[in-house]
Amino acid sequence: MRITNIAAYQQAYKKSVENPEQFWAKIASENFVWDKPFTKILDWNFNDYKVNWFEDGQLNITTNALDRHAANQPNTVALIYEPNEPGDDSVSITYKELLEKVSRFANVLKANGVQKGDRVCIYMPMIPELAIAVLATARIGAIHSVVFGGFSAQSIADRINDSECKVVITTDGAVRGNKKIPMKETVDEALVTCPCVEKVIVASRTHTPVSMIKGRDIWWKEAEQEVSATCPAEIMNAEDPLFILYTSGSTGKPKGVVHTCGGYMVYAAYTFANVFQYNPGDVYFCTADIGWITGHSYLVYGPLLNGATSLMFEGIPTYPDAGRFWDIIARHKVNIFYTAPTAIRSLMGFGDSFLENKDLSTLRVLGSVGEPLNEEAWHWYNDKIGKGNCPIVDTWWQTETAGIMISPLAGITETKPAFATLPLPGVQPILVDENGKEIEGNGVNGNLCIKYPWPSIIRTTWGDHERCKSTYFSTYPGLYFTGDGCMRDEDGYYRITGRVDDVMNISGHRIGTAEVENAINSHTGIVESAVVGYPHDIKGQGIYAYVICEHTPEHPDLLKKDILMTVSKIIGPIAKPDKIQFVSGLPKTRSGKIMRRILRKVAEGDVSNLGDTSTLLDPSVVEEIIEGAL
Repeated sequence: MRITNIAAYQQAYKKSVENPEQFWAKIASENFVWDKPFTKILDWNFNDYKVNWFEDGQLNITTNALDRHAANQPNTVALIYEPNEPGDDSVSITYKELLEKVSRFANVLKANGVQKGDRVCIYMPMIPELAIAVLATARIGAIHSVVFGGFSAQSIADRINDSECKVVITTDGAVRGNKKIPMKETVDEALVTCPCVEKVIVASRTHTPVSMIKGRDIWWKEAEQEVSATCPAEIMNAEDPLFILYTSGSTGKPKGVVHTCGGYMVYAAYTFANVFQYNPGDVYFCTADIGWITGHSYLVYGPLLNGATSLMFEGIPTYPDAGRFWDIIARHKVNIFYTAPTAIRSLMGFGDSFLENKDLSTLRVLGSVGEPLNEEAWHWYNDKIGKGNCPIVDTWWQTETAGIMISPLAGITETKPAFATLPLPGVQPILVDENGKEIEGNGVNGNLCIKYPWPSIIRTTWGDHERCKSTYFSTYPGLYFTGDGCMRDEDGYYRITGRVDDVMNISGHRIGTAEVENAINSHTGIVESAVVGYPHDIKGQGIYAYVICEHTPEHPDLLKKDILMTVSKIIGPIAKPDKIQFVSGLPKTRSGKIMRRILRKVAEGDVSNLGDTSTLLDPSVVEEIIEGAL
C-alpha cells in the first residue's frame, strides 16, 4: 500500500490507469479485514450516474480502524486530545481504550433505539467524545451526520430534517478560545422544528446549566454506566452508507453528500499512508474540525485505519496567542502537521516573534488543505515552520471526493509552490473547455474534471439522486465535474485556479452564493441581493454582498450589522459577508439573469474590462455600482 520512491509512484500510477480495477482490488484485499471478501470490483456509469465498488464484500470500518490495532498494538496511542486551555492536561487514549469507549457508547446508542441504517446527528466541539460518537455510530451500522459546531440552529434543523435523524448527540456547551458556546441550547432551538428526533444524548464539557427534557434528553455519562464495554461490529455491505456530510451548492439548500463503507475505507487509508508518508510512532496533527470532510478522513478514519497516533485540538490557533500551534507541536513532538492556508496566512500576519524559542525540530512533513496555498504563504510555511527540511503536501480534494486527489507524496514527488502537483494513483484528471472538449498537452488552462471513478467518489446526495447527477455529471456528460478551474503547467503539474460556478471557497469551506443571498433576503426591508467571492488576504476568498433595500437606509452601518446577525442566525458566522454595498439595482440581462461576472470584477477592483454592458436591462446601474464600490 505504501509507495516509497518516485519509481514506485510512477509504476503505481501507470498500473492504476491501465487497469484501475485490478489496482484497487489488490489494495483492498491485501490491507483490510473483510467479513466476506468481495468478488465484484466495480460497476459504474457516469451518464445515468451509478458507482459501486466491492459491492458484494462485507466489512465494518471500525473493525479495521480499531479492533485489529487493539489486538496487535493495544498500548499505541490512537488519539491525543489537546484542550482549549493551554494549562489543562492533554489526554492520550490507546487503541485498546478507544475500542472500549467506542463499544460502550455504541451500546448506549443501541439502548436508545438506534439501529442499522438510522441517521444520527452529531453536533459537538472538538473533544474525544466527538470522535467516539462518530466511530460508535459506524460500529452499529447507523449513518452519522456531523454538523460543524459553528452552525446555527436553523442550519442544524435543516440537516436533521433532510436526513430524518433519530438521535442527536451534543454537549452542554463548548469552549473555543475565550468564548463559551451554548451547544445544547442551540440544539434545543433547532429541535422545535424536528419531529423525527426521539433522543438527545448530552456529554458534559462546560458544566453549564441546561434544560433536560424528560424522556428525550439523556446524559452521556449516566447512560454509559448501564451498558457493557463489548459491542460486536455490525457487518455492513461495502455499498451501505457510512455517513452524510452536508455541503453548500449553487442552490440555497445544502446537499447531503453520501459516502459508503468499503470504498471510502480503502481510499482514506491509502491516501493517508502515501501523501503523508506516515511511519509507526509518528505523531500526526490535523487541525481540521471533524465537522468538515478533512476531519472525517484525515483526523479520524485515515489515521486510525493506519494504526496512527492522531492529535485533535479543541481550541483556535490564536488563543491564548498566535504561538499556540507551535506550542502544541513542541509539547507533543509532532512529526506531521496538516492545516489550512487561512491559518497559515493568519499566523504569518502576526509576525515571526511567536515562533521564537519554539522547538519545531520534530516536524518532518507539512500539509495544507482547503483552498490553494499562495506562493508567499507557501514560502513562509516552508522557511519558518519547516526550516526548509519538510516537504509541503499542498492537497487538492473535496467533500465529494472524500479523499486527497492531487498532491505531492511527502519526500517522494517534487513540490512546487502554489501547485497541487500530480494526481494520486487511481485518479485520472482531465481539463476541458466550456464545451467539454478535452484540452490536451501542457501549458494549458481549463475546467477540471475526472474521467474515471475512484473508490471514495460521492455515491449520491441524500434523498435526491437527481441532484447528484445534475450537479456533478451533467455539465460535461461522462465526466465528474469538480467545479474548479485549473492550470496544467509545462511539467504536467496541476494548479487549482478557483471555483468556476456559483460557489465560494471561504477559508477552505464551500459556501453557495444562493444560500447567503437567501439569508440576506430574509432580513426585513431587503428586496434582493447578489453575493460574489473576491480575493481576501487571509481567507483566500471573502464574501462581497450587493444589497437592494426597500428604502434608502437611514443608518447604513447599523443595517449592515443587522444583516450580519441575520446571516449568522440562519447559516452561521462562517457565512457572514466581509463587505456589504447598498445598491439601487443589479446588472441583469433582459431575461432577468444577474451578471455575476460584472459584480465579481467590481469586487476584485478590476473595472478595466467589464465587457459589453449595453445588452443589460439597465446599463447605468453598473456605473453606480462602480462608484459606490468598497
